[in-house]
Amino acid sequence: MRKKVLVVGAALSGVAVAKLLAPNYDVYLTDLKEIPEQEELEALGVRVFPGKHPSLLKVLDYAFIVKNPGIPLQNNEFLSYFKERGYFFFNEIEIASSLVNYRYGAITGTNGKTTTTTLLGELLKKANKLNCAVGNNGLPLSDIVREYPHEQLTLAVEVAGFQLLGMQRFHPEVSACLNLTPDHVDYFGDLESYYRTKMSICKNQTSEDWFIYNLDDENVVKYLPQTDAKLISFSLTQKADLYLDGYQVKLFAEDLFDYRILKIVGMHNVANAMVAAAMAYKLGISIEDIIITLSEFKGVEHRIQFVREVAGVKYYNDSKGTNPDSTIVALKAFEKPVILLAGGYDKKTGFDSIKPYLDKVKRMYVFGETKDQLKELYPEAIICEKMSEAIALAHQSAVSGDIVLLSPMCASWDQFPNYEVRGQEFAKQVEEL
Repeated sequence: MRKKVLVVGAALSGVAVAKLLAPNYDVYLTDLKEIPEQEELEALGVRVFPGKHPSLLKVLDYAFIVKNPGIPLQNNEFLSYFKERGYFFFNEIEIASSLVNYRYGAITGTNGKTTTTTLLGELLKKANKLNCAVGNNGLPLSDIVREYPHEQLTLAVEVAGFQLLGMQRFHPEVSACLNLTPDHVDYFGDLESYYRTKMSICKNQTSEDWFIYNLDDENVVKYLPQTDAKLISFSLTQKADLYLDGYQVKLFAEDLFDYRILKIVGMHNVANAMVAAAMAYKLGISIEDIIITLSEFKGVEHRIQFVREVAGVKYYNDSKGTNPDSTIVALKAFEKPVILLAGGYDKKTGFDSIKPYLDKVKRMYVFGETKDQLKELYPEAIICEKMSEAIALAHQSAVSGDIVLLSPMCASWDQFPNYEVRGQEFAKQVEEL
């Protein structure tokens, strides 16, 4: 008799892991929302339960349970029932990685994960065009495993804190923690739990592996974990294993690249490129190929992404700036004050950390659930109900030479399903100006 598996939460990763497991397990997929892929999944033998978590799923015994990382355990009676029965909630990356013999470079941290992971994915393609970036950036690992179960691939994996809660055996050859700043307190309950979870990315690494950490970040240094991996420090400001010597990035005193070749703006992106390059080097990519790829890389959609210039005004989409610290990074990337568009869902992290950087703001338009909080932070801010109104007002007030930056400091969930849709809508409206 085939064993049963319960998948809680569809979305990209839930659907992908259900498809991956369907040939070998009886898969039950449940989500409180409708599941557009229902017909396709049922054709593969998956039992699909959209719109509710039916009680009949509680009477079955499962080999294991896979939970979408975005679903919190708090106040969830359905998940609590299984937790009390002793089930561990695995995530899609943990399950998919257990089925193949791939190599991994894994990246976590509060900010910069997507840029660094995307760049590492591009670097790894120099060794095999099938190598790519997966994980929290939007492409489930299960999709790659399902298509290439017998290939020897090396993948870049973006790992969010939510995902690390669902990992027991995932083993990257090289991992990195870019930074740690307050975020997701609504999910983890307190900052210490969030920080310690982030640092668990290296828990299964061996003495042959590398854990790259940010020597400039006091939280990273404070929560540096016990690990068998070789600790590799990186810094923009001081001597480390991976460091700057003028414009030259050095790893153990060996030249990696001159950061003036980068097309992506800001010193934070120099740090992202340093980490991606060192990880690629550890995974076998030559310095020559590293330099070529870095010089060609144009950045990541929704992360300080140039959209368009209108009458001398440049518009940038930083919809992925979902907390104050990522917005600080975006403000610091520009040499002159910007017209800032901000607001959205309140993640309960507070906004005080951005106060010292408000001199980088020429004008602010605020919208969404947090608009009143942001108005308190910056009394001259102009309140709007929706982002579209903020864009229109910024367009009316901007003069040639200005920079209009969408960097919301907040999640998108009050008015948009995710930051991608928010960023796409921003770009669409800017194109229509």
